[in-house]
Amino acid sequence: MATRLTESAEYAHLWSTPRLRAVFDERLQTWLDILVALAAAQAELGLIPAAAAGQIAEHARAERLDLEFVAAETRRTSHSTLGLIRGLQRLLPEPAREYVYYGATVQDLTDTWFGLVMRDVGRLVQDDLTRTHGSLLRLAALHRDTVMSGRTHGQPGAPITFGFKVVTWADEVARHLVRLSEGAERWSVGQLAGAVGVLGFFEPHGQELRGRFCARLGLHDPLLSWTSARDRVAEFGTVLSMVAATLARIGDEVYELQRPEIAELSERTAQDAVGSITMPHKRNPETSEHLDTLARLARAASSVLVEGMTGGHERDGRAWKAEWAALPDVALAAGTAAALAADLVDGLVVDADRMRENLGKTSWASERVLAELSRHLGKHRAQELMQEALHTDADLVTALASSGVADPARLARWTARPELATAAAMVDAVVARGTPGVQR
Repeated sequence: MATRLTESAEYAHLWSTPRLRAVFDERLQTWLDILVALAAAQAELGLIPAAAAGQIAEHARAERLDLEFVAAETRRTSHSTLGLIRGLQRLLPEPAREYVYYGATVQDLTDTWFGLVMRDVGRLVQDDLTRTHGSLLRLAALHRDTVMSGRTHGQPGAPITFGFKVVTWADEVARHLVRLSEGAERWSVGQLAGAVGVLGFFEPHGQELRGRFCARLGLHDPLLSWTSARDRVAEFGTVLSMVAATLARIGDEVYELQRPEIAELSERTAQDAVGSITMPHKRNPETSEHLDTLARLARAASSVLVEGMTGGHERDGRAWKAEWAALPDVALAAGTAAALAADLVDGLVVDADRMRENLGKTSWASERVLAELSRHLGKHRAQELMQEALHTDADLVTALASSGVADPARLARWTARPELATAAAMVDAVVARGTPGVQR
């Protein structure tokens, strides 16, 4: 039975995806693959026998390990990786045993795994964000001229188009795609530092060994040990938390606009979905609501990663061991949010008629009338007159006409329909730009 509800058979689907789980579920084999890559690079430079490297590669399979022995040795020695080392040594013939984990440290192993995690999770999030961005652009183009109330402080304000609202989402998602693409080279790096970062164990071959080691794993060479420089991990976590926050902003809009008294948007729901076990009429915004939940968790976990930047001296276990818990949390929360958001946007149901109907219930033309009156009376005088008119029992046109500030025919033209050419132009500009290219 899982210790955490989020890892249980009933609820795990809400907190991860199969592709994300694979990144973390294969952690043990990935660690072994890192040790294989290290041994191979060392053999190329003549630091260990080639035969030993070959035997390590042959036997380093997670399914062959005695995991109970590995766990027991880890507890007995109070060392993070001695259990794994000794478990692998038991699988190897005698000559090769001495060359397992040769000159490496715990942090070399775990930080290199972080580099792989950040590379792979980053790609998954990019894939889902790219899908979301494409759907948003199509939705914006379709609703370029669909008028609705723009809302500020939760209240109806001046008219916008739904297409304009959507491109504000798309533009923000596009910036995240650029951040993920630009940051990948910084995050997707290996670690081979040795005891205090100067690779003394491998002198004078340290830098060449690190380069070969990273290349074998498909990672960039950081050029410098980064045992106490945790900004890469903090940046990755922060960007993912920002991604999750943007997706929560989209989710919050759907959540609010799905309320029956507004009813302008709704989620696509499965026929078997049950909104409430006691109120069968309800159609709960499960996906949009959950995006906010995931964003809260992502932000909380990312703050732990930023805390890690204050580690001391050349190595500080307080910093990077906290990352062992926080990095998977932010990756799973943001990665799951990206997958859910892609499905949410793709299936979003838009009620354009209800948007127009809701707009018609408001004094939507007040901004346009204020602008026109300001040209003739001055902005602040016009503002005063508008405030007086809006606090009468009469409609806006009648109240202003009776005060003599404008001709009724002119007022009627100003309030006939929303003027949203600039909104449409901004939609066109964002749609024309398309989806940013993803660099890998």
